[in-house]
Amino acid sequence: MIITEIRPNPEFDKRVAELGGADVKMCFQCGTCTASCPSGRRTSYRVRKLMRQTQLGLKEEILGGEELWDCTTCYTCVERCPRAVPIVDVVVALRNMAVAEGHIFENHKKTAANLYKIGHTVSVNADITKLRGELGLAKTPPTVLANKKAMEDLVKLMKATGFDKIVE
Repeated sequence: MIITEIRPNPEFDKRVAELGGADVKMCFQCGTCTASCPSGRRTSYRVRKLMRQTQLGLKEEILGGEELWDCTTCYTCVERCPRAVPIVDVVVALRNMAVAEGHIFENHKKTAANLYKIGHTVSVNADITKLRGELGLAKTPPTVLANKKAMEDLVKLMKATGFDKIVE
């Protein structure tokens, strides 16, 4: 059995708040978030656990873990939180930290690459084009696929925010 040392980061919760999260110390661990979480019913995701790990500064356990990505950002936890803690903002801040530090799943990276290359997370293949035609829709959706300027603007935004670095 290998025993690893866990090193809490006492400044971690402040960094999460700076990145758009919230003061996670507002959470008093009542468990309402976990009890109402639809993802928690089908996965090992426990909102309360994530909030507690953040409070304790367990950065590596959070950013390197899979559970961070199980949240669907449905906001049920936020709606029911008796302290009005914006939990989803915390999750998004943690995900941004994880990605910035290179913790990203290959499937998420592929999705990001599609967005960067074609302006969509899912490509419009021949089957979709055919179905759109059968439904009386334009074969090319009226999005960045049909608007070169919009795609150029999207790429500019992605470069300005560092999004392009994710897919490199």
